[in-house]
Amino acid sequence: MERRSAIIIGAGPAGLGAAYELAKRGVRPLVVEKADKVGGLSRTETCNGYRLDIGGHRFYTRIDPVQQIWSEMIGQDFLKVARLSRIYYDGRFVKYPLNVFDTLRNLGAAESCLVLLSYAKAKLLPPPDEQTFEQWATRRFGARLYQRFFRTYTEKVWGIPCNVLRADWAVQRIGGLSMATAIRNALFGGNGVRSLINEFHYPVLGPGMMWERFEQRVNAGGGQVQLNGEVVQLNHEGGLVRSIRVNQRGETSQIALDHLISSMPLSQLIARLRPSPPQEVLRAAASLRHRAFILVGLIVNRPHLFADNWLYIHVPTVRVGRIQNYKNWSARMVPDPDRTCLGMEYFCNEGDDLWTMPDAALLELAGRELAALGLARPGEAEGCLVIREPNAYPVYDQDYRANLEVVRGFLATLGNLQTIGRSGMHRYNNQDHSMLTGMLAARNLLGQRHDVWAVNTERSWGEGVSPNR
Repeated sequence: MERRSAIIIGAGPAGLGAAYELAKRGVRPLVVEKADKVGGLSRTETCNGYRLDIGGHRFYTRIDPVQQIWSEMIGQDFLKVARLSRIYYDGRFVKYPLNVFDTLRNLGAAESCLVLLSYAKAKLLPPPDEQTFEQWATRRFGARLYQRFFRTYTEKVWGIPCNVLRADWAVQRIGGLSMATAIRNALFGGNGVRSLINEFHYPVLGPGMMWERFEQRVNAGGGQVQLNGEVVQLNHEGGLVRSIRVNQRGETSQIALDHLISSMPLSQLIARLRPSPPQEVLRAAASLRHRAFILVGLIVNRPHLFADNWLYIHVPTVRVGRIQNYKNWSARMVPDPDRTCLGMEYFCNEGDDLWTMPDAALLELAGRELAALGLARPGEAEGCLVIREPNAYPVYDQDYRANLEVVRGFLATLGNLQTIGRSGMHRYNNQDHSMLTGMLAARNLLGQRHDVWAVNTERSWGEGVSPNR
């Protein structure tokens, strides 16, 4: 049996962040990645020379060590991109983050009056609690604007009613957004919301370029990134994970280890432990659900469609939720300047009708919906590729907190295992948060003491690398 000092499951931002941190300090980690390329959800796919980002990944952070490493990896190929993202609603483009004057102008005089009355009511008689996203958004915008600009898109993304969806993700991602900030946006500029910045960095060839550089550095430092390898079993005894079993292209191997860092979904991690955890732990892990994601790439025979990096589609008559325009991220993503490459993003559940739809039908659906929205002419778009991601977004349903606590309680009994990243913590992290969890886990392995679970909490912004950030 082969033996490794440190094994990392997953070569996304979290896993590669951990591996790079270890390789810099003389540890030679083995990174086991199920896919055929690094980057996880932040990878870049290609189709006939066109480069497509899996969801659109901005490189923006207030964590100085993360920014320094990103800049070091990409150098002069790190573009600074002005952000433009708008809501597409009823044939109109509405600025997002919301600018109150722009929003009211697009709604019209009569509807604007109703929106302002609804907001006044919410201020006078606010919802009694803020446990759900509906309560959170209604308190900040009023019921009418919530219905117009938040409900449709949010329910497309998460697949559950907004009066069931927990408000936690909004607090993490758009916590400063409100009608008051929309008014300040209009009067003074800016947006006042830490995740909704006006410009960001982006590798000239897409985010995959960043994680490929990490892979090169890890390998050059004596580590190893093993692609096409799936961890199918984790063997533990005496409060420690002793070995893992890896399936690589049909061949299995068992590897002993001293330390394990995992970014795989918690539901899979718990299910693959041997001996199996108690039934209540298995049930809790199986109840931690993810929302799936489908990217449909289209090539449009036109040099320009719209100026945005991406659009939020708040139109209930189509199923597409968001549209990426890759040329507006980096011109190098699109090899033909006379054409435009779009990413049509669909949110679904693994196994539902969208997920099981044949690729040809998905390509036809995406082209038809693009034309139905008036963003291109019928027949103008050519299908390029379809990418399915089963574990894209951790779902914050009514029971996720309780289930996560049960799982965390059991994982705490395994002294040499740390979980990191979006899936490994069931937390809606950005890629800088995910990378930081990996870096801190690596430092813990080397003898430091950091609370990885404190990353991406309200108090963590702007503190640099510390036990809390």
